[in-house]
Parts: sequence; C-alpha cells; structure tokens
Amino acid sequence: MPIVDERRSRLLELVREQGFAALPDLVERLAVSESTVRRDLEALEEAGQAKRTHGGVFYTGASPKLPHFDQLQPANWDKKRAIARKAAELIGDGDTVLLDGGTTTYEVARLLVGRPVQIVTNSLPTANLFASNANTDLVLLGGYVYPRTGVSLGPYANEMLAKLNVRRTVLSVAGINERGYYNSNLLLVETEQAMMRAAEEVIVVADSTKFGHQSLAHLASLNEVDHLVVDDGITPEWKQKITASGVRLTIASAKTV
Repeated sequence: MPIVDERRSRLLELVREQGFAALPDLVERLAVSESTVRRDLEALEEAGQAKRTHGGVFYTGASPKLPHFDQLQPANWDKKRAIARKAAELIGDGDTVLLDGGTTTYEVARLLVGRPVQIVTNSLPTANLFASNANTDLVLLGGYVYPRTGVSLGPYANEMLAKLNVRRTVLSVAGINERGYYNSNLLLVETEQAMMRAAEEVIVVADSTKFGHQSLAHLASLNEVDHLVVDDGITPEWKQKITASGVRLTIASAKTV
C-alpha cells in the first residue's frame, strides 16, 4: 500500500474510533505536519468518510447520522475540551462511570477510552467509542432512542438505572441559573435524575456560556450536585454563587488545550 494511502487509512481509523477527533491530536498521533493532516482530511471528506469542522473532524462513515449532535459538538469546542480534561482527572482507574449524552460529556468519554474503567451510558455516540475497546467494560442503557441526539430515554432506561449503582455520574446541562440546572428535553431530565440517584458522586460539566440561562426542564437545584467543572470564562459572581451552594468548583483553562 502506498505511504499516502496507508497514512489516510490510519487517519480514518483514528477518527472512526473517536467519533470526533481534534486536529492537534491527529497531528501528534500521526507524527506529520498539520498541513499534511489537513490535506488528508480533505480527501476523506471528499470520499464522504469524514466531515471537517472548527478544530477537528467528525467520522461520517458507517455510523448513525445524528444531525443535532453533530451540529452542537463543535460549539465552544476549546472550552469543552478543557473542561473534559479536568473532569477526566476526577475519574479513577477501576471506577464505574455513568455518562449522559451531552456533547461536553462526550469529550470526557473520549479521554476515558483505553482506561480500565466501567462505562454505563444511554448515548449511542458514547457507546460507540468503547464498543470495541478491550480495556473498558461497557453497559448500554435501553429505552426509547431520541433520534436527534442518539440517547435512550424514558421508563425502560429509568427502570434499568434504578437497579444500578455507580461511583460517579457525569452530566451535561443546557442552562444554569439561581434555581439550578436545566436541560431541553423532559424525558431526558427524568432519565438524568435517575442517573443522579444511582451515583455516589454527581459531576456536572458545563461551559461558561450556559450560566444565567434556563431551558425547558429543571434538572436539579444548585446544591444537588457534588462537583461542577467549568471553563475560566465563568464570572466572579457565579464562582461565588456556586461555592456558596456547597458545590465543589473546578475551573479549567481553555488556553492550555
């Protein structure tokens, strides 16, 4: 196989394994220049196997199309990646971790690939990251699959969650205000509340653009989670509100990503 074809085959495999791959990560893994990776990604995109976006590339080969998830994933990517790095540091080897289907949570999941942990998730994109990984045990929750984001919701998922116990639950949210945390889907919120009940520790990952906003369904009060991980765009006022509520606050710097 020609060197170019071999490199592009390896590149495609990396993107397929991760679902979404960051450009700097691909440059490091392949040990080639950024311009070379960009040319290879252009070729993969023309072949319909990948889709370039700000900061990285999505796999678009033989996997379910989730337009809403794909649209949200690149938004505030630097902040999400920084938050994910800090959140992943909170998870120990051997932990059982419950992950929802949020885009920031997905970034956490990508950093857990290959680690000796047990993953429980209701997210098809997240499950796809671990499905062929021998180092990680995977439990996929059943239920009604919401087609826009590929997450399972509803009474079947909630019933299964009621029988599970995990070390940590990691959740994304759509909004945070003085009343607490919000998401945009009523069924999703019911399932996430079941996820919270199943965990010893609840970690919320949210970028700073979510603060001061609400969404359709109220998930929990500020003090009902144990740990909040956010980027350094959070305001001093919100820092004070979060710490005053008794929640442990970790701030990630997007500049270090």
